[in-house]
Amino acid sequence: MTAASFAAAARAHQPVVGYWITLDSPVSTERVARLGYDYVALDAQHGLMGYSGWLHGLMAIDAAGAAGIVRVPANNAAYIGQALDAGAAGVIVPLVNNAAEAAEAVKAVRYPPFGMRSYGPMRSALRIGPKPADSDATVLCLAMIETPEGLENVKEICAVPGLDGIYIGPSDLCIAVGGKYPNDPDVAEEFNAALVRIREAADDAGVIAAIHTATGDIARQRTEEGFTFITVASDLTHLELAAAAHLRAARGE
Repeated sequence: MTAASFAAAARAHQPVVGYWITLDSPVSTERVARLGYDYVALDAQHGLMGYSGWLHGLMAIDAAGAAGIVRVPANNAAYIGQALDAGAAGVIVPLVNNAAEAAEAVKAVRYPPFGMRSYGPMRSALRIGPKPADSDATVLCLAMIETPEGLENVKEICAVPGLDGIYIGPSDLCIAVGGKYPNDPDVAEEFNAALVRIREAADDAGVIAAIHTATGDIARQRTEEGFTFITVASDLTHLELAAAAHLRAARGE
């Protein structure tokens, strides 16, 4: 899927399913990207990679024919510009608390006159084209809703011009609604209410409602609930689960 077709599908609220990468392992990233996921996201916030990992991961994803996106380390124009210049088809911006912060993220993604992105598309020019208007049309900007402030201000965030969508970080969101840890069953009702609130705010504003999920089954559930941009699990999680399952089988446990 090209960056242009991926952006068009996501903005049209066609369901897209992606995978999450935390390891700096371009070969395994390419193999995952060849499985048929619409996009593959590189985690530059909590993942185990630096800038070279973003670059090599995006090259591997492109080689496999998927769209590569990056969760940047912070809402920072330098990080966002680096990810986009390396060829990302979109960025997920963490810890967005209000409309002003969402607007800053949008400005960092878009070229003048709509934003403040510095011109220097070192690698992205090979795929998206060197014209700023082409990049603006094919690069997604998603703001993460994962803090108490972000949840409180979700309607205002969704209304920010140029923002393509919002992305739920379920672990932090669970803590934000009072959970002692991710998936805390004691706040399941509050957590599910927050999911509905965020999704409805996105729907009302006409922007993408995106969410991270732990399994394919949960991903399917979220799709049925109305989310259209769904990420599944992560490479490190699945590596550990598969290795543990084989160990139990080998020991007859």
